[in-house]
Amino acid sequence: MKTQATALTYDFNDPLITIEEDEEAHEEDLWFLPGPLDEEPNDLPPGPRAEPPDTAVIEDWAKAESVQAARLARVAGRLGALDDRLLRGPEGWRHRLALIEAANLSWFAGDRVSSDRLALWISMRLSGAQDDPNALARVGWAVRRLTGGPGPVADLAAFLDRRDPESIEDSAERFEGRAGGWLDVMTAAAELHPITRACMGFHLWSLAGLGQHGDQIEAAVTASRIAACDEGGAVFAPLAMGGARGLRFSGLPTERLARWLDGMNSAILTAMRTLDDIEAWTGRAENVMAQLSGRTPLALRRTFSQWPLVSAPMAEATTGASRAAVQRNLAWMEASGLIREVTGQGRFRMWKATG
Repeated sequence: MKTQATALTYDFNDPLITIEEDEEAHEEDLWFLPGPLDEEPNDLPPGPRAEPPDTAVIEDWAKAESVQAARLARVAGRLGALDDRLLRGPEGWRHRLALIEAANLSWFAGDRVSSDRLALWISMRLSGAQDDPNALARVGWAVRRLTGGPGPVADLAAFLDRRDPESIEDSAERFEGRAGGWLDVMTAAAELHPITRACMGFHLWSLAGLGQHGDQIEAAVTASRIAACDEGGAVFAPLAMGGARGLRFSGLPTERLARWLDGMNSAILTAMRTLDDIEAWTGRAENVMAQLSGRTPLALRRTFSQWPLVSAPMAEATTGASRAAVQRNLAWMEASGLIREVTGQGRFRMWKATG
């Protein structure tokens, strides 16, 4: 009896269908299920990113300093020469340069206070009907800070004459905090050259929230004091008396530092020429006025070396002489060619030393 052949044909070359493959094939037919998570588009808004620390900008300015190293060395050398000149010169020279610098800064900031108006305001607190008292107060503050006193790093709030009001709301941002943040960055940048650090501080001023009306003058005066912090004769580093192109806000730190150095270089050269002129004038005035007696001629020479422009009431207030003695000596000095009248008026006349 023969055995019946089986109906199934076995092919051992074909792999068996496993349970896992069967499940995957089954899931492919389930078209109504969502796809894998990695294939879904990410429509969610980006989350908050970690802000870089405030001191991260120091690295950019350190790179800028390395790029401008040669130019920085030249400007630092010229600032050192100005410092030595002022250290050996009379105190009035610093005052004269501070007045010129403050007047130029006022034009840069838009206040446009002329030298004669500034001289009258500083010496006698006189102002005209057309003068902005707030602008005069800002420029007067600049003159005081450029002539001496503690620097901004010691106490920025005292340097700026700004304090938080006692009635400030708890949610309001305090000036003390903003000033502290700016000072922290400046302290962290102690390894930078003072000139580079001053430039960085000037450009970070508004970003630190220290800006207000007149903040450009405040920022420039603060930077000028920081740039000369290691000097003994130069209380400040001139920035604007050679033109304010170095104070423009544009470009990367390397470009800003390059403009800053060029502007400071021009300002220092202008300051040195100013000192050359007034030193030559002082020597000539001493020779011409040697025949005059009394203390008024000497006091007037000192006044003209300190102030770019002088009026008769100013001379009377600064010298302590009588009005008659002042007017008599002014007329003699004008007739001798030592000074000249610049207003062309019969009243409120102003004189300046002749070159």
